[in-house]
Amino acid sequence: MMGISMSIDQGDIWLVKFYPKTGSEISKIRPAIVVSHNSIGKLPLKTVVPITEWKDSYKEYPWMIKVEKTNQNNLSKISAVDCFQIKSFSDERFEKKIGQVNENLLKEIHQTILKTLNPIYNIKE
Repeated sequence: MMGISMSIDQGDIWLVKFYPKTGSEISKIRPAIVVSHNSIGKLPLKTVVPITEWKDSYKEYPWMIKVEKTNQNNLSKISAVDCFQIKSFSDERFEKKIGQVNENLLKEIHQTILKTLNPIYNIKE
């Protein structure tokens, strides 16, 4: 369980408990990227998108973003960010910080999440 002194920040990659699940939701402890801004929200909740192993079939899914493993993100393999399964979780579900993403990837994730809400939406600079 997360210690009181630990902070969970936007762009961090954490191992998060995705259970219990219902229906086709993702389950188990898995890496996820914190996408909510640090200043948003009064409750101890963070909004995340899960990370899963990359499969070539994901090229056909506009909500999946391919991510190479790097020293910054500390992922163990080529992965995919699933922007369709955005969730808000209690800080108590966060087990361990494993890395972080750069600003360009974070912006791409935000844009992709927005397009899952409506494909015509676009983030303006």
